Amino acid sequence: MAGTLTLGVTDPERAAGAGGAAMRMRATILIPDVRAFVADASHPGEISGFVDFAPWGTGIRAHGGKFQLFVPSADPELKRMIYELAFEHNGKPYYLAGWKDVRSGPVTRMWRDTSTLFTQLHEGADASGPVIGAGILRLGFADFVRLLCTFRSPGASSWLHGLTAIAIFVRFFLGELWASYGPRPRHKTTYAVRGINANIRRAPRAELWAAGALRVQIGR
Repeated sequence: MAGTLTLGVTDPERAAGAGGAAMRMRATILIPDVRAFVADASHPGEISGFVDFAPWGTGIRAHGGKFQLFVPSADPELKRMIYELAFEHNGKPYYLAGWKDVRSGPVTRMWRDTSTLFTQLHEGADASGPVIGAGILRLGFADFVRLLCTFRSPGASSWLHGLTAIAIFVRFFLGELWASYGPRPRHKTTYAVRGINANIRRAPRAELWAAGALRVQIGR
């Protein structure tokens, strides 16, 4: 995901019209257990990667962070995707906190919402530090296509095991998009696993027999 970040600004949308310096986030997402990921309402995974920020250099390695998908908010019409990376520059810790707003609405808004990352740069090791910059990063369509080609299931015991882990994630992701952008009325999202329609959060463990790990790369 690439765009600009403006130092001295705290609002990403205001920063978008203030110029700013080129910034890019390159990340690897790891979901150790797809079944547990889907069952957890906060849908957490692991994130690592690099930050490129024109004034500070390229290939700045991140040593931690936070990744979550479709996190419920106080607004029932709004969920968030969270992408955060912790890194250091000149011996000082910084934290790049990014989020995508997935708000219920027409399908014509889906691409814009899911490809736009609002960002704030914090001083310190986490998002509790003061905001010293803000901006907007976007995932281009070509990057999205490349992202789809990086789906892997590390440690899978067979191709079927790996394919099933990927299929469960894709089913979950599309189901969440349908819940936000599909035609109303919207009901609690259900998923089909191995041809069985069930609420995946309550599905018996046997129905998710092949759920393993999942890894995907963004912006490589």
